[in-house]
Amino acid sequence: MLSIPASRPNAYTGSPLDRAALKREDAAWIAAALADPETLFAPVWRSRSLMKGVAEGRPEALLVTGAAAGALRMAGGPWAFLGLWEGRPVFAVDCSEAADPLPLLPEGIGSFTDLRAVAGLLPAGEASILAHARGLMHWRTRHRFCGICGAGCEPGSAGHVMHCTGCRAQHFPRTDPAVIMLVVRGDHCLLGHSTRFPNTTMYSTLAGFVEPGESLEEAVRREVLEEAGIEVGEVWYHSSQPWPFPSSIMLGFHAEALSEAITIDATELRDARWFSRAQCLDPTAHGFSLPRADSIARRLIEDWIAHS
Repeated sequence: MLSIPASRPNAYTGSPLDRAALKREDAAWIAAALADPETLFAPVWRSRSLMKGVAEGRPEALLVTGAAAGALRMAGGPWAFLGLWEGRPVFAVDCSEAADPLPLLPEGIGSFTDLRAVAGLLPAGEASILAHARGLMHWRTRHRFCGICGAGCEPGSAGHVMHCTGCRAQHFPRTDPAVIMLVVRGDHCLLGHSTRFPNTTMYSTLAGFVEPGESLEEAVRREVLEEAGIEVGEVWYHSSQPWPFPSSIMLGFHAEALSEAITIDATELRDARWFSRAQCLDPTAHGFSLPRADSIARRLIEDWIAHS
């Protein structure tokens, strides 16, 4: 088995932003950007993003400016500088403290929607910005207190660091690495039905978090052995995908199975099976479904099907 290259970028990648990290420490520049009526704000309300056109099946990200942005900031939630989009500053602002944020916005502007429900329909750059804002605001709202001494934290670096007011520790945004892998043996691939899947017919790639002191390849082999009892040999990197739901990055691989007999971990999987390429090409006809189109799991499967 040869390494299978990624056929196209994954969802939530390809951000058009210049993150302009040096600007984060320039307090005067940040203050001026916040006051500029042309600055863009990506609102987040209880992990949902502001969009229009969702009901029509043509979702678009909505970034607000001017008075609307000021009203959202008055809700008192955290904010952070995301970067520059064609020279214009872009900030994320969390308005989750508001019971209903829509009255703070111009009438009929749009609605707050779960990004995962529509990401496959959004332009790539827009999906990336909304994911960036969602992930950073999740971290900010959940790290108000120091994990070392318990004292309150104050934001710094334009929302990218939390300073403990007690022990003076610095806390930075956290991204948890997770491996996700399509295990292949001959003309078949291994797919599992997780106990967490709401879709009762969906089978997907196996995945798991990287543990301390573990390489990515070791994590692939351990997770597959633990969840399905399959021994893995060679491991090939495919691509990565930000997955801020709430705070992961998915590291995608194809892996060579050295064994065939499946022994599932019932706490993780309801079922696991070997599926042929022909079955994966027409899953409905064979009584199962594949993961959502915006997922790296789907990309791993599709690129394997296309690879000869």
